[in-house]
Amino acid sequence: MTIPHIVRAAAVQMTPVFESATATGDKVCQAISDAAAKGAQIVVFPETFVPYYPYFSFVLPPVAAGREHLKLYDYAPTVPGPVTDAVAAQAKAHDIVVVLGVNERDHGSLYNTQLIFDETGRLALKRRKITPTYHERMIWGQGDASGLKVVETGVGRIGALACWEHYNPLARYALMVQHEQIHCSQFPGSLVGPIFADQIEVTIRHHALESGCFVINATGWLSDEQIDAVTTDPGLQKALRGGCCTAIISPEGQHVIEPLREGEGILIADLDMNLITKRKRMMDSVGHYARPELLSLRIDDRPAVPMFSDIPAVSSQSVKESDRHDAISTN
Repeated sequence: MTIPHIVRAAAVQMTPVFESATATGDKVCQAISDAAAKGAQIVVFPETFVPYYPYFSFVLPPVAAGREHLKLYDYAPTVPGPVTDAVAAQAKAHDIVVVLGVNERDHGSLYNTQLIFDETGRLALKRRKITPTYHERMIWGQGDASGLKVVETGVGRIGALACWEHYNPLARYALMVQHEQIHCSQFPGSLVGPIFADQIEVTIRHHALESGCFVINATGWLSDEQIDAVTTDPGLQKALRGGCCTAIISPEGQHVIEPLREGEGILIADLDMNLITKRKRMMDSVGHYARPELLSLRIDDRPAVPMFSDIPAVSSQSVKESDRHDAISTN
C-alpha cells in the first residue's frame, strides 16, 4: 500500500449529547463530513465519546452512581450496531480514516472501546482499554492484549491507546514494535483541572519522540450546562473543568498546530511522513537503538474468553465410526 508523503489529519474536541447515543453519533458524522470538507484523510474523536464519558463516576460515590451507571447501559451502543454502521458509512463516503471512542455494551458489561474504521468503511480494529483507571473500574470491564495491534490503512500504519494506557510503557512498546506511523490517543477532557492537560501534553509528546511517529490526540469538552447536569456542587464542579489538550504532534515531539484547550473545534494539520525517517535515523527504539538480546517484550495476545473447550469438535460420521469400533471390540 502506497502511503502519501503528506497526510492531512483532524482532531476533534466537542461536547457529547447526554442521554442519546444516536444524537452524539449524529454529531460524529457531521464532524467527519466537516473534517473531510477541509481535506482531512484521518479524523480522531475523544475517549468513549459515544454516548459520553462517565464523568459522574469521578465525582459521585459508588452508592450514589448506580442510577447514572444504569442509564449509561441504556445508551451505550453495541459493536456493530446502528451508530457504528452510520460512522462506517461516513468513513466510506468521505474516503477518510475514523478513530472513535465508544462505551461498548457487550451483554452485561460495558467496555472502553476504541474503533478504527479505514477509508473503505471497514472496521479495521476494535480494541478495549486494558486497565480502566481508578473510578473507571466501577464502570468498565478490562480489555485484553488482542487489541494491541497496529492496522494498515490508506494513510499509514495506525495504532491507538486510551488515556492512562499511555502510562503503561509495555503497552506503548507493543505498538511501537509494530512500526506505527500515526498514533491516535484519546482522553476524556473536562476532568481534574489544568494539571491534567499538562500531563496529557507531556505524555503525547514523549510518545511521539520515543516511537518516532505522529500523534493525533483528541479530548472531550463539557459545557457549563452539562457540568451542572453531572453535579450542582461547586466544589465537585471544579473537578469537571480544564484537562483539555486536543493536539497533533510530530515525530520530533513538536506541536504541528497550536493545541486546543477550551471549547469546541477541529484541528487540521498536514503530516509530513518523511519526518518519521528523519527522527528514526537518529533514534529507532525498536530498531538500531534496541537491544532485544538484553530487553524484550513478551505478550499474550490471545483474546480472553470466559469459556473454552479442550475437546476437539467431531463430525457425526466420526462418532458413528467410533461407536462401530466400540461395538466390534465388545463383541
